[in-house]
Amino acid sequence: MYSIRRKFVSTAAASLLCLSAFSLPAAAADLVVSAASSLTDAFKNVAQAYEAKNPGAKVVLNFAASDVLMQQIVNGAPADVFASADQTAMDKAVAEKVIDASTRRDFAANQIVMIVPTDSKLNLTSIKDLAKPEVKRVAYGNPASVPVGRYTQSALQAAGLWDTVAAKGVPSQNVRQALDYVSRGEVEAGFVFATDAAIMPAKVKIAVRVALQTPVTYPIAITSGSKQATQAASFLAYVASPAGQAILAKYGFLKP
Repeated sequence: MYSIRRKFVSTAAASLLCLSAFSLPAAAADLVVSAASSLTDAFKNVAQAYEAKNPGAKVVLNFAASDVLMQQIVNGAPADVFASADQTAMDKAVAEKVIDASTRRDFAANQIVMIVPTDSKLNLTSIKDLAKPEVKRVAYGNPASVPVGRYTQSALQAAGLWDTVAAKGVPSQNVRQALDYVSRGEVEAGFVFATDAAIMPAKVKIAVRVALQTPVTYPIAITSGSKQATQAASFLAYVASPAGQAILAKYGFLKP
């Protein structure tokens, strides 16, 4: 356990580290899009397609946990567009007045799944199985800063399992880190978005699709400090367009 846990820093320290290290090679005319880690593969494709449709446009992508991105923007990091993996992080950005709330819209939906290594022999078919003694470690995003962690905590609390699972918990700094822990067999199970599980079918398998009281929806908005508001609006329109939605669907995202 120590070999895994030593990799973590506190949420505050992780945020400060990310803020101090954050540096984008963005020119004045570039469109800077800060997007949740779970959007990494899809938004790389979206950005390429957008640039192809808009000659001369240059999209610079910045991926991290949604709350970390929000804090970057609050602390003055360059960003024209913010795409969050949950409403809470976007709500915080609106409260901090770093988002033009009039531009906010939901553009995608997702699911939370419990995954296990493909070679797991534990036969975990329910979240209740996480209480079994043979389950020693469970990975999930840190609820304090990672949307998938907040969704996970809510589902486990509703099932009366949060304290049990938290005692075995290996919190991650973003959803892709939780995915990596499961793919390497460092934990017996983990919680990620369904779209993340889909990128490693040879290493992880979905054991449970987790029922949630709050649906997983992704909001996007233009930042209030954007120097490229017109181009940012164009990018948002492309994400919501049939072409943009088709790209998102290819990566497993659902309509909001």
